[in-house]
Amino acid sequence: MITAEQIAESLSCPIERAQKWYAVLNAAMEEFGIDTPQRIAAFIAQVGHESGRLLYVKELWGPTPSQSGYDGRSDLGNVIAGDGFKFRGRGLLQVTGRANYKRVGDALGLDLVSHPELLEQPDVAARSAGLFWKMHELNEWADRGDTAAITRRINGGINGLKERIALYELTSATLM
Repeated sequence: MITAEQIAESLSCPIERAQKWYAVLNAAMEEFGIDTPQRIAAFIAQVGHESGRLLYVKELWGPTPSQSGYDGRSDLGNVIAGDGFKFRGRGLLQVTGRANYKRVGDALGLDLVSHPELLEQPDVAARSAGLFWKMHELNEWADRGDTAAITRRINGGINGLKERIALYELTSATLM
C-alpha cells in the first residue's frame, strides 16, 4: 500500500499529518479495491486535492453564493431549510447533500443524517472516499490514467485539474 512518508512526499504535507491518515487510507483502499500503484496514485491525488492535502474534512463555509444555493436543491435531497449548511461537503471527497449523506451512511452502516459530523472522523472520511471511488467505478479511469475523467466524476467539472495531475505524478513517482 502506501506509507506515511510516501503520502507526505506525494502531497507535500507535514509527516505528522500523513501519519494521522496513512492507516485509514490504506484500510479504505484495501476495502474498496484500490490496489495497484496506478489506482493508489490516482486516489491519493484526488483525495489530496479535495481535502487541501489532508487538512480539511469539512467544507469551509462562507457562505459563498454557490453554498447559499445548497438549500432547496432537490438533486442533493436538501428539503429542509438549513440542509445546505448541515449537509455541506464532508469527508475526504466532500460528500454533499442530505441524499448523499443517507446513501453513504446506509452503505457504511452509519446514521450520517442524524450525525453528519461522523464524516469528519478520519476512518469515516477515508471510507466514504473509498466507497465513492468504488460506486463511481473510478478504478477503470485510474487504470487508463485519465485524471480528467476522474476529476469530472468527483467534482462535476475539471476544477483543480492541473494540481490533481501534479499530485498524481508525484504520488506515482513515490510508489515506483
